[in-house]
Amino acid sequence: MAMMSLPDSRTEQDGSAVVRVLSYNVRSMRDDCDALARVISACAPDLVLVQEAPRFFRWRKRAARLAATSDLVVLGGGATAAGPLLLCSLRATVERTEDILLPLTPGLHRRGFATAVVRIAGTRIGVLSCHLSLDRAERRAQAERLLESVEAMGVDHVVVAGDLNDVPSGRAFRLLARRLQDCWAVRPRGGEHTFPQHDPRRRIDAVFATGGIEVLGCGVPAGLPGVHEADLLAASDHLPVLAALRVPGPSRGGGVPSSIAGRA
Repeated sequence: MAMMSLPDSRTEQDGSAVVRVLSYNVRSMRDDCDALARVISACAPDLVLVQEAPRFFRWRKRAARLAATSDLVVLGGGATAAGPLLLCSLRATVERTEDILLPLTPGLHRRGFATAVVRIAGTRIGVLSCHLSLDRAERRAQAERLLESVEAMGVDHVVVAGDLNDVPSGRAFRLLARRLQDCWAVRPRGGEHTFPQHDPRRRIDAVFATGGIEVLGCGVPAGLPGVHEADLLAASDHLPVLAALRVPGPSRGGGVPSSIAGRA
């Protein structure tokens, strides 16, 4: 399914905000960084939730380069979050950021979350980028910790995205989808499968949102104007996921963080 269009970022007359959110595993920027920047720029995101950002030598410089070449700024994360990174447009006003390192299991990679609270059109939005474990038991525990982190943000609206290393039928993916909106499942608008990029057969990358957020469309942005197949193939071993979300304005409320707890 090609994504021919998606609602543009804007502030509606009722004060609600249409926000574009991009999730992208960039494989430590070991591939074509120019193609990567072109894909991100063409998606015109307000928020980019990156996984496998550079973590070693000069990682901050490389993250800053990715942001600058994509017309964005670094929001938080990176090596200090064990890989997840947050970028944003100047539309977002930063309230706070926090990197969360998860317990290290001997013999496995360190994992973490990059989190932030931003304001867009006056509405506070929590943001969390994740890259879950390859180990099934650890991955499920990390999904539980993720939901606890969402609750702890203390904001009405939260967007979560990342590489889950799990498919929709898996235990960790299902746990998140029971408590949060799986944006592609709610309103598919673009391709489903994200890995591997040359012959995608698995949906292991996803965007989730708390219940008060309206999903306007979500999927792999292949076919979106300016997003070229050659760049998608060259930029990373994953395909990105782009979502357009409508977040209620501050005057409308929109529930409480425990809205995720009500999704059994």
